[in-house]
Amino acid sequence: MTTQSHDVLIIGSGAAGLTAALALAETKKVLVLAKGSLTGGSTAWAQGGIAAVLDAGDTFENHIRDTMIAGAGLNRRETVEFVIENAPASIERLIELGVPFNRESGDLHLTREGGHSHRRIVHVNDATGWAVQEALLNAAQANPNITLLPGRSCVDLITGRHGEKFSGEGRVWGAYALNEETGEVETHTAKATIMAAGGAGRVYLFSTAPRGATGDGIAMAWRAGCRVSNMEMMQFHPTCLYNLEVKNFLITEAVRGEGGHLLHPETGHRYMVDYDKERMELAPRDIVARANDDQIKRYGLDYVHLDISHQPPEFVKEHFPTIHEKLMGLGIDMTKQPIPVVPAQHYTCGGILIGLDARTDLPGLWAAGECTESGLHGANRLASNSLLECFVFGEAAAKDILENWDDLSDPPAIKDWDESRVTDSDEEVVIKQNWTEIRRFMWNYVGIVRTTKRLERAAHRIKLLREEVDDYYGHFRVTTDLIELRNLLQSAELIVKSALARHESRGLHYTLDYPETDSEARDTVLVP
Repeated sequence: MTTQSHDVLIIGSGAAGLTAALALAETKKVLVLAKGSLTGGSTAWAQGGIAAVLDAGDTFENHIRDTMIAGAGLNRRETVEFVIENAPASIERLIELGVPFNRESGDLHLTREGGHSHRRIVHVNDATGWAVQEALLNAAQANPNITLLPGRSCVDLITGRHGEKFSGEGRVWGAYALNEETGEVETHTAKATIMAAGGAGRVYLFSTAPRGATGDGIAMAWRAGCRVSNMEMMQFHPTCLYNLEVKNFLITEAVRGEGGHLLHPETGHRYMVDYDKERMELAPRDIVARANDDQIKRYGLDYVHLDISHQPPEFVKEHFPTIHEKLMGLGIDMTKQPIPVVPAQHYTCGGILIGLDARTDLPGLWAAGECTESGLHGANRLASNSLLECFVFGEAAAKDILENWDDLSDPPAIKDWDESRVTDSDEEVVIKQNWTEIRRFMWNYVGIVRTTKRLERAAHRIKLLREEVDDYYGHFRVTTDLIELRNLLQSAELIVKSALARHESRGLHYTLDYPETDSEARDTVLVP
């Protein structure tokens, strides 16, 4: 099996990965690996939009303040300033790439979402992510210096211990990746590697994340020696469609931004008045998600109602064409009736610790997007700041790599993947069983509201499963399902460890045993 060498290897074909690839490809040869399809990541699923200060009545300071308030003070201010001040330039680049943002009288149409003090969300109807993904992908496919390889599940990062001459050095030289079609594990080496593999949402039973969001990047970086931070900060979206046929369909924040009300399905009571009298439905996501969770648990409901039917039908159809069409196909007319919704895991705010240059702890490895903890989101992500983070840090990683290119050495000789002591699995059901079990106990024990006892139960389950999964991994050939199970379990362990370490309630981490918030905000940093 031959080793394939490249200038730069990027793991992930979403907004962060493709932004970095396009910035690097002017002078470097770039390989982008994608698990499954090139459009299978979270970017294409983003309905809302991208937050940026583009209106004369708004300021950077307003956006910074909104981000810090939502993040419950856990954000790093220098990161927040860096991202927000770079936002207008990111929007400009996307316009140049042909993203057809909505306009009104020639100007960009700006909508407002929960937690924002001003209208500052640029969007393409209610399917912004898809339009962005398409524009980035078209540009990447047209670039002769970018090679896009779908159907590659990365197994592990390559470090000094994988060299022909063993070294304990943590320098990253690329990754081993399973070719999903042939079943062969390929060796991809590079001078520089960028991790942009997305979040860990599928650790939970209910999630708006795509099927492949199994924490691969976080788990691989942790195993290679990177610190991770604030993994307990798992964002739950307040409004995911409740439907037994359709799983994971998100009802965007903008429905509330444009006047949608949350109602008790039996009494019709607009209950947000009881949780956040001032901001009501426009309170930050953690508050709205906890309110929905509380209503469902307290009254034994299956769901709550989100109602925008008091707005004119034309207004609803114009603003939310994708959602309207999808719901009509399920027999729900949102112009006339409320939408049944439940909270669901939505975004991983913690992850691989990075600096403003997107560097990780390991030489040769940069990271960007949802797999990272850059300091932007703190204890709760402000709506529509996530795509923005992808663009800014994708650019930052590329810039740092190019500026330091002459100091990066060529990869040493790397050992091929060794399958001489493993066989094909005879018990695929083990993977399915363990996958289901992880997602269920994470939802029940490590969900929106936590207790120490529940977290300890989850930790105990993880310990038992780890022995089983490690044994399985050691004896059988890798498959995408096995790689994902291993990474899911690792991500779950990091979330639980982090949650047990935080003895306060802050932002997304709400525990009944420590309901108060400490006077000082501190990151939870785990060291491998």
